[in-house]
Amino acid sequence: MTATSALLPTYARAPLAFERGEGAWLVTERGERYLDFGAGIAVNALGHAHPHLVEALTTQAQKLWHTSNLFQIPEGERLGQRLVDATFADVVFFANSGAEANEAAIKMARKYHAVGGHPERYRIVTFEGAFHGRTLATIAAGGQQKYIDGFGPKVEGFDQVPVGDFEALEAVIGPETAALMIEPIQGEGGLRLIPGETLRRLRALCDAHGLLLIMDEVQTGVGRTGKFFAHEWSGVTPDIMSAAKGIGGGFPLGVCLATREAARGMVAGTHGTTFGGNPLAMAVGNAVLDVVLGDGFLAHVERMGLLLTQKLAGLVDRHPHVFVELRGQGLMRGLKLNLPNTEFAAAARARHLLVIPAGDNVVRLLPPLIVGEAEVDEAVTRLEAAATDLEAQMRGAA
Repeated sequence: MTATSALLPTYARAPLAFERGEGAWLVTERGERYLDFGAGIAVNALGHAHPHLVEALTTQAQKLWHTSNLFQIPEGERLGQRLVDATFADVVFFANSGAEANEAAIKMARKYHAVGGHPERYRIVTFEGAFHGRTLATIAAGGQQKYIDGFGPKVEGFDQVPVGDFEALEAVIGPETAALMIEPIQGEGGLRLIPGETLRRLRALCDAHGLLLIMDEVQTGVGRTGKFFAHEWSGVTPDIMSAAKGIGGGFPLGVCLATREAARGMVAGTHGTTFGGNPLAMAVGNAVLDVVLGDGFLAHVERMGLLLTQKLAGLVDRHPHVFVELRGQGLMRGLKLNLPNTEFAAAARARHLLVIPAGDNVVRLLPPLIVGEAEVDEAVTRLEAAATDLEAQMRGAA
């Protein structure tokens, strides 16, 4: 993007433009190949130009793109039933993004109590380091001041406490509290894994106080950690869950899933969307599930996650001046750094490897779930080269 670009300058874009993709690789306009360990921020779950997704999209595109939700959409019924069959949920609502899925979850939790005779129960407790989206409500839910500043009064109805501080949590729960909302791994917040025991205690607190438990699995879901959804590792069942990113494999798609009881207030006219659940998105979503829920796929993700973990642990040990620690789970990994994460991302990019900066001075490694052993090895080799380059610069500066 040039200084005279017509685009609003809300992104600090890297000086790269890609023309096409092949699996875990991206190819620039000049023909240079980059190993993609960002996957469009965990969106391209099946890599680039996956043949099954391409076929599903092009086949549907030749038939029907959009009708609106004034009419039945059979592929949406099918996708919804498949999600229900594979999760805790009884019902789903399709949207276009993670933020929209989280907005639906927030509204659903409030409506649940309102139709139960307690409209005063509208407050939702979230956790420091969270990221739930960019709408006015979801930036308030996330609570990070850098996203809130300059946009007027913070949307009312959200309380925030540190993760794991149950004394603070119990102190903030009151007669107006409706739900707790948490990511099983805080992605934007620095790849902080929420321990299973913490999630189990949150579930118990919700049960004791009549609250709903909302899981934000926008980044962690659809196989990213080796389970279909990350909360499965803890054995905890949420009442409401948001998903997006990987579920569309690159096509805009979000979904709010819930038990029938949690969704009891969401009747005709209470919520809606123009584009959500359109035939194109539903065709691609079904194609993604064909692959992710296919025999052996999640086991492959788990194996690749273990291999990546082992190799990254060795990398951190070999370069203590660059890396502080390894974080995350499965194919959702973070490297906490001793130098600015933007510098490390640039050094990796110079080695033709793409990684994603996150909060708490972390870089994220979010490869496509179809990544193979050779690509994991190659990524770690390039990370090692980037670390060595930075160490040489440190010595030169000294």
